Amino acid sequence: MNSRQEIGSTRLDDAARAGWLYYVAGNTQDQIAAKLGISRQTAQRLVSLAMSEGLIKVRVDHPIANCLDLAARLKSRFALDLVEVVPSDPTSSSTTIGIAEAAAAEIERRLRSEAPIVMAIGTGRTLKAAIEQLPPMECPQHKVVSLTGNISPDGSAAFYNVIFTMADRVKARSFPMPLPVIASSPEEREMLLNQPMIQPTLALAAEADVTFIGIGDLGPKAPLYEDGFISESELKALQKAGGIAEIVGWVFDREGRMIEGITNDRVSSAALPSREKSLVIALAMGERKLPGILAAVNRRLVNGLITDERTATALLGG
Repeated sequence: MNSRQEIGSTRLDDAARAGWLYYVAGNTQDQIAAKLGISRQTAQRLVSLAMSEGLIKVRVDHPIANCLDLAARLKSRFALDLVEVVPSDPTSSSTTIGIAEAAAAEIERRLRSEAPIVMAIGTGRTLKAAIEQLPPMECPQHKVVSLTGNISPDGSAAFYNVIFTMADRVKARSFPMPLPVIASSPEEREMLLNQPMIQPTLALAAEADVTFIGIGDLGPKAPLYEDGFISESELKALQKAGGIAEIVGWVFDREGRMIEGITNDRVSSAALPSREKSLVIALAMGERKLPGILAAVNRRLVNGLITDERTATALLGG
């Protein structure tokens, strides 16, 4: 019997959870003790156990039982092709901690493949946090293509467009979309998308083997609004039309149906790649994003999900 079997899976679960809170979420041992309902001495021993058993490298290297169970149930309930559930920090309001690290690990795994792939990427805070976790990599056999435009309304580079951050870390062929995120009119959008230099990028995006995207909520602090891509009146019009969330600028309702008109007829993003022929993975967690995540998995706007325990539990109805 090996040492991990002797210690027991429940004890290792606790050690992995304590290790995650300490090394990933940045909690002190006193905070871990309070969050897990244990003494400081026990928290210290669990963190030490996580290290001595090799559960901690840069990321937690032990699958926590509850996370595995939630992932399996989500995969079955929503017919998803890939699900990863990470621990939740009970007191954190972050929408990136944990899933950014897990997404980085998945992106890195794909990029380490010797066989050439096309990877499409969206935009947003969570995806940017994930890309920033990547180590420097040399993989010239791959192509990385942006699904979204990278120009803000004022002409500056869109801050959360991650194609350039990716290009800094990963030496692969990168294909940005040199367009505004949202055009000024449907006619301008059509004209821009029909440009000869844009057509190959759109075609490449449609051929993506794997895609990583974020889901933005459409509440009062909607990223599309806060980042200046839509006006307050446009946000209210989208909300009135039933919009609850967006993926690479495309706004959809609680049923996962795209909103007609308003800003959707001006979005210059590429269409989401086929979920029947490829993997489209959403990185999303948190109460504000919950309706959008639920709509996206129900409507199969995505067929993969990286999320946290609390969000996974809520998606499963309790």
